[in-house]
Amino acid sequence: TNPAISLLINYMMNSTLMIFKIVLLLTLVSWINILQARPLITFSSAGHTTTLMTRLKLQDEEEDSSECWDSLFELQACTGEIVLFFVNGETYLGQNCCGAIRIIERQCWPSMLSSLGFTSEEGDILHGYCDASESPSTPNLAP
Repeated sequence: TNPAISLLINYMMNSTLMIFKIVLLLTLVSWINILQARPLITFSSAGHTTTLMTRLKLQDEEEDSSECWDSLFELQACTGEIVLFFVNGETYLGQNCCGAIRIIERQCWPSMLSSLGFTSEEGDILHGYCDASESPSTPNLAP
């Protein structure tokens, strides 16, 4: 056999072995970092620690965590109503849509509407509309 081909094959085998060793080392380092990762914990203003699960209302002692998620899905379902409310000036939002907005903003995630891309002014308009539709109108009293 040709000595040049033997050298080339030997070089390629050594290069492949070196690449394999590097990939193996990087994989081991990655696994060590993953296994030693700390939980996502933050400190609230009161000094208590909260986890991501708690902030997402997934690990809540109260029964309202499912209500938060149900309301979020309802809000997703009524996105079309909200867009028409602002774009076309339609002044009607269904009770379910307003209920979802109230629950999310009051009980679950107060900044959710801004996270979804609504400005604070639009959020205030939605709050005002839904609050006004929530309160029963007072009957006119005849003199």
